[in-house]
Amino acid sequence: MKKIVKTGIILAVVIIIVSAAGNIALRRIEKNLSYLPLMEISEPDLTVISDGVYKGYYAAFPVLVDVSVTVKNHAIADISILKHQNGQGKDGEKIIPNILEKQSLQLDAISGATYSSIVIKKAVEQALSQTKN
Repeated sequence: MKKIVKTGIILAVVIIIVSAAGNIALRRIEKNLSYLPLMEISEPDLTVISDGVYKGYYAAFPVLVDVSVTVKNHAIADISILKHQNGQGKDGEKIIPNILEKQSLQLDAISGATYSSIVIKKAVEQALSQTKN
């Protein structure tokens, strides 16, 4: 009986420690991402961007995005996601058709995938800041 009680106490302590560590990790991730909605995203001047394919990257742990942006005739012709670590933010990729339609990064984030959609916009911004003038 003492062995069962001892095992139960040890198990309870382990659960408490794991739970506390998980909460600390979640708070750190949330703190790391909380600045994203406040972040400025520059509008690229497409009139000075030459035709070509530009690669961009942006990360805000745990979200990471690699993109390939195709510019043709001073317009964003295509955006391809090369890599998207997103947790539950896969829906953030829905921002791509909006960027293509509006030819702008000044768009609202996708509800339910705010962080991922902002990181995607930042990766596109980073790609287009590498112009081949």
